[in-house]
Formats: sequence, C-alpha cells, structure tokens
Amino acid sequence: MNFEKMRQQIVVYALILVFGCSVGFSQQPAPPENVSAFDTPNDAGASITITWDKSPDDGTGAEAVTGYHVLRKSGDSEFEVITKSPLTAGETRYVDKGAKGGAAYTYSVQAITASESAVNSVETAPVKAVGNWYHTKKTTLLVAILFFSGVTLVFIQLSRGGKKLFIRKIAGLDAVEEAVGRATEMGRPIFFVPGIGQLDSPGTIAGINIFEAVAGFAAADQTKLKAPCADPIVMNVMQNSLKEVYQAAGRPDLFQSDDVYFVNDRQFSYVAAVDGMITREKPAAIFLQGVFYAESLILSEVGNSVGAIQIAGTNQDTQLPFFITACDYTLLGEELYAASAYIKGDPLQIGTLKAQDLVKLILFVLLFAGSILALFDVNWILSIFERKW
Repeated sequence: MNFEKMRQQIVVYALILVFGCSVGFSQQPAPPENVSAFDTPNDAGASITITWDKSPDDGTGAEAVTGYHVLRKSGDSEFEVITKSPLTAGETRYVDKGAKGGAAYTYSVQAITASESAVNSVETAPVKAVGNWYHTKKTTLLVAILFFSGVTLVFIQLSRGGKKLFIRKIAGLDAVEEAVGRATEMGRPIFFVPGIGQLDSPGTIAGINIFEAVAGFAAADQTKLKAPCADPIVMNVMQNSLKEVYQAAGRPDLFQSDDVYFVNDRQFSYVAAVDGMITREKPAAIFLQGVFYAESLILSEVGNSVGAIQIAGTNQDTQLPFFITACDYTLLGEELYAASAYIKGDPLQIGTLKAQDLVKLILFVLLFAGSILALFDVNWILSIFERKW
C-alpha cells in the first residue's frame, strides 16, 4: 500500500473541504440595484423618496436577503442608517421624512440577511427636498379656509346691513356698564388690571379689547379709569387705546397718560404694588382681564376686601376657580375673546364671532357623526380630519 500517496490525497481532500466551507460562510448577498432618490412630488418640501430594485437574493439563495436598511449622508459626512427597523424583504420604496429643505443628501440601500451579513448598494446622486407652492394633499385645508372666509364675509355684511344677530347673554359682560355706573355714583375710580402677560398673548390682546370697551363707558360717565401694567409695551398700547377712545367720545380733555402706567415686570412685586394701590384708593370697580397665574387669588381677594365689584376673565384655566370664588362675575372659556364684540357691538367683530360659532357647530356635528359611523366601520368623515401632508 502506498502510504505516501494516501497521505497526499487526504491533504488535498482536507484543503478542498476547508476552502469550500470558507467560501460558503463568507458568501454575501447581492446588493439592491437601480437605486435612485428624488424630491417627493406634491409635498411641502420635507421629504425625499428612495426607490430600488430588490436584490437578486431577495428571499432566495444561500444567503437570502431578509430586509433592507436605507442609509443617508449629507455633504462629506458618513452614511448613517435612517430606518429605525429593517424594511421587509420585497420592499422597494422608502420616503425619508427627516430631510431638511435645501440640504443635499446622498442615499444608499443596504441588503441584510438573517446571519446579519450586509452589503450596500452604490450611492445615489445628491438630491434636495423642494416644497411645492401648492399640492393636492392640502385641498381639504384650502376648502376649509375658503368656506370659513366666505361665511365670515357673509355674516359681516349681514351685521353691517342692520340684521340683529343672536349672541347669548353673558352676565359678566352685561354687568360692565353697571360696574362703571357704580363707580360714577360713588365718586371712586375704576381699576383695570391687564395681568402679567405680554402683547404676544391672545389673553392680553383680548384684555385690551375689553379695556377699550370699559374706557368707552368711563368716558361717557367722566369716571376716572386707571390701569397698572406689568409690561411697558402693553402699557404703550393701552395708553394709545385710551387716548383714541376719549377722542372718539368727544372728550380728549379726559385723557391723562399717567392713568395707564408701568409698575413692575416682576410677578409678585407687581402684585404687591397693585394691592397697595387698591387698598389706598378703594376703587368701586375692578376689572381683572388678561393673563394671570398664581397672583390671581391675591389680587381678587384684596379687591373683594375693599368692597369693589369685580369682573374677571383669563385664558388660564387653572386660575378660573380662584376668580369664580373671589369675584362677582367671571368670564369662562371663549367668553373672554367674545367680550369685545359683545360689549361694543361692532359689526366686523360680531360677524367674525358668528362665523366662528357656525364653523364650530359644523365641526362638532361632523365629529359626532363620524364617531357614530366609525362604530360601523365607516370612516370617510373621520378621514377628513387626518393630516395628509
């Protein structure tokens, strides 16, 4: 027996076996092909769409592709995975919604296998996300805007034409003229406290509108109206408003810029100063209208202690219980924003207010009907409220 020849054969077989195993274990899947990236059409410019042809080994082969990852880079940075979890095998499209408008991105698609081996496709050309001036996904929003604008114009014209539009009674606003008259009869001033909000707050703007209405009654009765402010910009706006109201009432001589004054922009320093003024001057009527926080109860309790009639309103829901407890009248919810239209009776404001009420009623009906229909798996009404862009 030729032992030398047998030994050589064994060595050859062993080498073939080792080489074959190494080739089998190191085999990688074929990468995805025809990868392209382009700006997503018909959108607001915050997404890029990536498409590709699936790997030839997708679901087949020694190393079957089980999913895909999408990689992205910007400029000279490194590629990073932007898919939170692998896309399933067979998928050939992905929308990158994290793209920033104007930035150029390059993409690559990575094929992965069950054994966690992966291979990247060739990278795409740089692409930017560009927004469209208008896209059809916003059609519902456009229709809603046009409908609301049309309804508003109709109600404004009706109001200007002399039609009496119904507005429900609001006790706190009906009492404004009474409060001003009480101060006039008692020969004591009126205090209007606009809160500690700034001019960018809707609550502060609503408070200033109410201030103008109160100033109109004060001008008619020639009653002193004072407004301590916590913000200098709010103070300037209220001074100008007071001046215009007195001029419109034919009593410019009543205006004194010192009636609207800046106190302090620190919350409790402002409150302490205003409480001292209320205690000393004992106003007959106090209006607390605007943005209030922890100081609401302090102010209203001091006003209550001097016997003033108090009408409060704020857009801070957490402070309403304190005003309800310590004040004679409190504006609840949207009554604060409706107050100016209610008191002044301005056709423009009343028309806008009625249009808002109608639109809110329609939305309520749609949501209620949609909820009922959804129980029967009919979702076309609820789909109207889905954001599609």
